[in-house]
Amino acid sequence: MRKTTLITGGAGYLGSHTALQLIEAGHSVLILDNLCNSSREAVARLELLSHSHVDFIEGDIRDAALLDEIFSTYAIDAVLHFAGLKAVAQSVRRPMDYYANNVFGTLNLCQAMARAHVFNLVFSSSATVYGEPARMPIVEEHGTGKPANPYGRSKLMIEELLSDLALADSRWNIAVLRYFNPIGAHQSGLIGEAPSGRPNNLLPCLTEVASGQRAALTVYGNDYPTVDGTCIRDYIHVLDLAEGHLKALQVLQGDEHGLHVWNLGSGTGYSVLQIISAFEDVTGLRIPYRFAARRAGDVAECRADASKAGRELGWRAQRELTQMLIDSWRWQTSNPWGYRPQPAPLLAVGS
Repeated sequence: MRKTTLITGGAGYLGSHTALQLIEAGHSVLILDNLCNSSREAVARLELLSHSHVDFIEGDIRDAALLDEIFSTYAIDAVLHFAGLKAVAQSVRRPMDYYANNVFGTLNLCQAMARAHVFNLVFSSSATVYGEPARMPIVEEHGTGKPANPYGRSKLMIEELLSDLALADSRWNIAVLRYFNPIGAHQSGLIGEAPSGRPNNLLPCLTEVASGQRAALTVYGNDYPTVDGTCIRDYIHVLDLAEGHLKALQVLQGDEHGLHVWNLGSGTGYSVLQIISAFEDVTGLRIPYRFAARRAGDVAECRADASKAGRELGWRAQRELTQMLIDSWRWQTSNPWGYRPQPAPLLAVGS
């Protein structure tokens, strides 16, 4: 039976782009997703792009019986773990959901993997585990801090769980990928970021303003200690991020035991106002925006030193900000409602 890579959350933004990379590299993949913030249509488009069938199961990583059935049915030799709730502001309002889904879900997944004797795991972590960093750029050796929100704390709890697991059992090969701010979309315009409900991240909000779906962009905070008072983030193209997962998987399958941590970022920081200006330059559109109070859980600046990934994975971010913005706008204009069908126009009374 052909070996298969299980991708949890594989119908989501990051998971779908990574799934396509793996398929194009000759891997057999199985996607598991509960579709709480993703769409079955993304899998259909993966099939269109890859010219192949993509195995998909709708289900939750907290379902132990389902996981056992999956591992007994498929010859899985590695897991790429993307499944998890990820909105910072929402995590502040609903912390228990984030601990239940992200932390317990990962524990449940690892237990199922151990029962099936599958020990290769690539975990989708986040730069939020660094908290409010004391130095820029951030290197892995600086260690983690106190994350500013429950989302980040859930990611750090998972990292600690995986670290303990690797120390206790040498069969585990674990890659923890701490990535910064993924944006962009596949160049075809067929897959991209399509959050359920109102988006929380900057680029989807910005492109909704540009396409007329919202009146203005809300910029949270203009009094940070940065070049223009707005938050600075390290943006990375989602395709570069996907390539980082493929590189990490290749290293693990080369029998690289233990737990390994790598930053995936571009190393360049841009403020919110700089992103707005760059987007206006790329599209020729004007983006109206208004300032609001700082958002709970946000840090002033977050920027990566990804040189360790360069040395050990042979990876670095390739795509510049202009390409990220062009691809984001192409996705938005091709799919103004994401993966949902366009709403039917309202009919006038009496028509």
